[in-house]
Amino acid sequence: MTAGCASKKNQYPPVPVDQRDLTVQEGYFYEIAPGDQVNIFVLGFEELSGSVPVRPDGMLTTPLIEDVQASGKTPTQLARDLEKQFAVYVRSPVVTVIVNGFVGLPSQQVRVIGEAMKPAAVPFRKHMTLLDLMIEVGGLTEFAAGNKSVLVRYADGQQRQYSVRLDDLIRDGRIEENIGLLPGDILIIPESWF
Repeated sequence: MTAGCASKKNQYPPVPVDQRDLTVQEGYFYEIAPGDQVNIFVLGFEELSGSVPVRPDGMLTTPLIEDVQASGKTPTQLARDLEKQFAVYVRSPVVTVIVNGFVGLPSQQVRVIGEAMKPAAVPFRKHMTLLDLMIEVGGLTEFAAGNKSVLVRYADGQQRQYSVRLDDLIRDGRIEENIGLLPGDILIIPESWF
């Protein structure tokens, strides 16, 4: 074996037990992001209802209302803001906002880089696991060093790095290697050197 191909263990610790099964994600609410498609329904006013994109600057425009801040708000918060704006033109408007084509703010995405079939930024979903994420990105390439993968997680204002064993999970079916994910997690899958 050459020096460049020497097998090194991952230098990061495994994900701590208290962070493996993250089923407590009760305070999570989706926030609208640039690139999301938003359906706005104004009860009784079809001409004010419709589907609009959230622009790259985080704003959206609807009939009668220009440049409403949408990014960073929940659909309910945006609906209440639109009701206030529409109240200038319509008596007691009732607005519902439904988000389609989710993109998610960077803080609400889980990103995968390296040797995934389709590296991507994936919108976080409540109770999302490592296996869910790997399905979303199409699994590992044939050159992936899956057991040397690294999970970068921000917790308590600090960045921490943990080793994850993707080969064991995906190729060997060891479900105990599946872990819960959090919004903002980054998965780095290195390339095998031989």
